[in-house]
Amino acid sequence: MASSSLSLHTTFIPQSNLRSAPFSSFTKSRSRPRSIVRICATMNLDRSKSSSVAASNLSFPIMVNGCAGKMGKAVAEAAVSAGLNLIPVTFSNLESNNPLHVGSKEIQIHGLSEREGVLSSIFDEHPNLVVVDYTAPDAVNDNAELYCKIGVPFVMGTTGGDRQMLYKTVQDANVYAVISPQMGKQVVAFLAAMEIMAEQFPGAFSGYSLQVMESHQASKLDTSGTAKAVISCFQKLGVSFDMSQIKLIRDPKQQLEMVGVPEEHLSGHAFHMYHLESPDETVSFEFQHNVCGRSIYAEGTIDAAIFLSKKVQSKADKKIYDMIDVLREGNMR
Repeated sequence: MASSSLSLHTTFIPQSNLRSAPFSSFTKSRSRPRSIVRICATMNLDRSKSSSVAASNLSFPIMVNGCAGKMGKAVAEAAVSAGLNLIPVTFSNLESNNPLHVGSKEIQIHGLSEREGVLSSIFDEHPNLVVVDYTAPDAVNDNAELYCKIGVPFVMGTTGGDRQMLYKTVQDANVYAVISPQMGKQVVAFLAAMEIMAEQFPGAFSGYSLQVMESHQASKLDTSGTAKAVISCFQKLGVSFDMSQIKLIRDPKQQLEMVGVPEEHLSGHAFHMYHLESPDETVSFEFQHNVCGRSIYAEGTIDAAIFLSKKVQSKADKKIYDMIDVLREGNMR
């Protein structure tokens, strides 16, 4: 199983050298030299290492909805590798009589009209079931309502939908859930650091301008939830920025030539850059985090599912969690 590592460094880069860096075409070119503070985080996946929870008592039934998609399938594969009991059933709006193959298992695909009956039956047979959702943005709220109606704990990895309604639905139903727009553990740690900075130093970047660019595979329809969360922190730090100003890159040619995405990862990546500049244009800050592939999210999702299963078994008072809660708990694989 792949493990992920985060390299975080701060460097002072002369403006004359900035043009050779990824995302450089996004920043404005100035005639006079100056220095910028650049903070970069790059996710490096080490595929030589493996881990498993099979030897522990953490094995439990897990159902991954959205297995027909690449992210859902990656999570299903990670669940099998972790020794969890993957239920060979998934929901998809792409109805098909052809099963999916995850490891040695054949996953049967059920259409939306069958969801309630199938899930109720599975939950009756497996009362310690945890569901993971990686479906589509427009299915978030309907799926959450279904999980809450049946009472099954779930991890919502799908971004989009009406998030306020999502939280209200889960709260009213008193169901256990992990809800997070970002499942990559190292990226979540970065987000947590941003939130701490925003809380402790409100207004620290007052007057600064902000530019944001995020690049994802062309199949990602919505704006990155991670980008929105980081921007929210900058807004608390005093930056004026509207979410509509986010520059979305979905064109593969631009991703190759302008963003610097490796060609083999055009179908699965997440490159983010946040560029801040002082009112007099003498100081710049850049925060950048780049992810190639889906392993970092799949691994984090399995940690979230294990975390949630423990909370259900211990009958914890708190019911709704996010990935920061998972990180704080520790003991991740």
